[in-house]
Amino acid sequence: MFHHHAVIRILLVFLAGVVCAAGGFELPEASNQCVVGVTKGWNSSDVSLTTYEKKGGKWVKVAGPWQGKVGKSGLVWGLGISPRPKDATIKTEGDNRAPAGVFRIGGAWGYDATIKKAADLPYRQVTARDLWVEDPASPSYNQHLVIDHDPVTAWEKKQQMKQGDYAHSIKLFIAHNAPPQAKAGAGSAIFFHIWRGEGSKPTAGCTTMPEDQLRGMIKWVDPKKQPVYVLLPDSEYAAKRDAWKLP
Repeated sequence: MFHHHAVIRILLVFLAGVVCAAGGFELPEASNQCVVGVTKGWNSSDVSLTTYEKKGGKWVKVAGPWQGKVGKSGLVWGLGISPRPKDATIKTEGDNRAPAGVFRIGGAWGYDATIKKAADLPYRQVTARDLWVEDPASPSYNQHLVIDHDPVTAWEKKQQMKQGDYAHSIKLFIAHNAPPQAKAGAGSAIFFHIWRGEGSKPTAGCTTMPEDQLRGMIKWVDPKKQPVYVLLPDSEYAAKRDAWKLP
């Protein structure tokens, strides 16, 4: 049985690869895959997504751009591997904003018995017993848990991963505020998943897109290549592109 600990181990290995130059943050040198999401501004819920792979030390476009949706209220700085401005507002539970910054990607969940994916990408077929804890008061906040019984208490039912919901039929974890350093109330359950209403509906903080694009991205993502997700407003992306060595 696959538990959240496998994802945590993968994320800890990734974190060891973070490279900071003397002048500040850069994308980890060992990261050879990058998903880039750019919005028109901090309050936009529309995002343009492109995937890149490093070839000979240079970023080369793999796919995109294609359109997706982010938070209903836009973006706000999240807790990933990149630094935040000194006085920046940070994401909080329920703010309807997607986390901005640079984040590790790891672990897929879905309803299919099997999916097309890299051998090293953990995949969990979701059952009624799979929980993702979004209760900031819980020591398991922002963690995947598998319980040994169908949910019976109100708390268990509230933490239960979505059942029978097409938009959540396949998803990929975005390591915002990830364990074991998850900060209570700083936002949880941030994923790439399928968009609603063919892109007419924004999210509570996830990044969504058409199913074909998501399945293609999940098939491409390879933990050995230490994939990262860069999500920023266009002005921030332009300002940080050279210093952070973004695609």
